[in-house]
Amino acid sequence: MLGLLVVVAARAQGPMGLDSIFSVIGHSNPALRSSDAAVRSLDEAAKGARSWEAPAVGTGFWMTPYDPSLWKRQANGTYGMGQYMVSAEQMLPNHRRQEAEEKYMVALSSVERAKKGATVNELYAEAGRAYFQWLIAKRRETVLGEDGKLLDFMIRDAELKYKNSLGKIGAYYKAKAALGNLNNKRIALDNVIEQQRIGLNTLMNRDKAFAFDIDTGYSIMDIAGIGVDSASLLDGRSDIREVSESIRVAGLEQDAERAKLKPEFGIQYDHMFGFGGTPMQYSLMATVRLPMASWSSRASKANVESLKWKALSMEADRDAMVNEATGAAYGLKRAILAKQRQMRVLAAEVLPALRKNFQTTELAYEQNTEELFTLYDAWETLDNTQMEYWDDVESLLMMQVELKRILEIK
Repeated sequence: MLGLLVVVAARAQGPMGLDSIFSVIGHSNPALRSSDAAVRSLDEAAKGARSWEAPAVGTGFWMTPYDPSLWKRQANGTYGMGQYMVSAEQMLPNHRRQEAEEKYMVALSSVERAKKGATVNELYAEAGRAYFQWLIAKRRETVLGEDGKLLDFMIRDAELKYKNSLGKIGAYYKAKAALGNLNNKRIALDNVIEQQRIGLNTLMNRDKAFAFDIDTGYSIMDIAGIGVDSASLLDGRSDIREVSESIRVAGLEQDAERAKLKPEFGIQYDHMFGFGGTPMQYSLMATVRLPMASWSSRASKANVESLKWKALSMEADRDAMVNEATGAAYGLKRAILAKQRQMRVLAAEVLPALRKNFQTTELAYEQNTEELFTLYDAWETLDNTQMEYWDDVESLLMMQVELKRILEIK
């Protein structure tokens, strides 16, 4: 019953468009949930940036002789020796250091957010490739269905004419072989569809065997208005923005390391209970830490210098990413324009002429003025060109997906 409900639900769902698949991936993919948890973790950690150093409390004997008899008041009236002390110490945080560390810790999650955007972009590109491979496989199956009808007609008509001594049998076996080959092509296309269904179910974090169908409609992106420049890539592409955020974080970490070199103040209070009539006493001390001393500042100064070179390295990496992405986007735009021109020639000139040639040859064959071999040859040429057209469509859609990935176009 559960299996039947799953099948009914799958059929009732209807074909899924690419936007619907993107939506499910955005809500359900485990990699994105992991990024959300990582962002939350860093945000929670940043809440403790302004915490104070823990207070120190102590208690015990202070300047107390080992001989307990000396603790008491002496017979001559002198006070006893020794005291019991309670001590408390608190370091006061440097406000500038806290502010610098807070800015640094708050900025850490921005890197993870940009990283999540890059993950989303890659997942969407993977889903787009699987979706369009499935779509083109279905379009090719439609062509195979038409091919099967035409070949079946050729075979039956050739058998009838051969029995009536009206035709030759030569191309008959080629048509029979081609019909058998269609079954092999259907098996291959069914496997392509099943593999892409599994891939999309995996991206959507669903049961891998969940049965669903896709919408076979598609559109060709107008790339005329798509600009390719460094500024748009720096702002729009998540992995490049991740590097930019990492550079900013490195600068804030430098500020935090420099703030460690600033002095910190503290206060210490001691209260003593005297033995043998000794009056109670106290001690109130102000303390200051001097981390800027040459022997105590080496680590912070080294970290500041290290972070400077780390930022320079990341800037060079970012420039390389922008340069590579710009070149790839320009190349893809040129390739897409060339492929669109090829498709227009095939759709507007080549395919109509071949289809007309096949129809003319088919009519002549039915009137016994053409041989089966000529009809088969006209069909084969038309069929190969149709498959070539869908190869071009698939190639164009894949380039479109890649261009969207490079420019991170939603």
